Amino acid sequence: MSAVPEHAAPGVEPDGSRSDAGLENGLTDTERAVLEFERGWWRHGGAKESAIAELFGMTATRYYQTLNVLIDSPAALAADPMLVKRLRRLRAQRQQARQARRLTDLPAAGR
Repeated sequence: MSAVPEHAAPGVEPDGSRSDAGLENGLTDTERAVLEFERGWWRHGGAKESAIAELFGMTATRYYQTLNVLIDSPAALAADPMLVKRLRRLRAQRQQARQARRLTDLPAAGR
């Protein structure tokens, strides 16, 4: 019996690190499939979360954890630089928006 839970993506350990299983050009089959899906996920009918569950057999949360590790990898950047840079930029914009919301939600000091 494997120590990796069923919901973990192949090639990605539960702690987010990558295993060497199935690597080709530095990416696992699943990692290549994730990049391909991100290139054109809107072509799949229905919600993105439904397509993720159907295609990858994982929750949306696990998928985005896998994607975040993936877009930080040099292998992904080498495989598809434009896509990875776009995904990194979108992630940074979401992080900045969350930080700005947190700052505006803080109560004013001394009131």
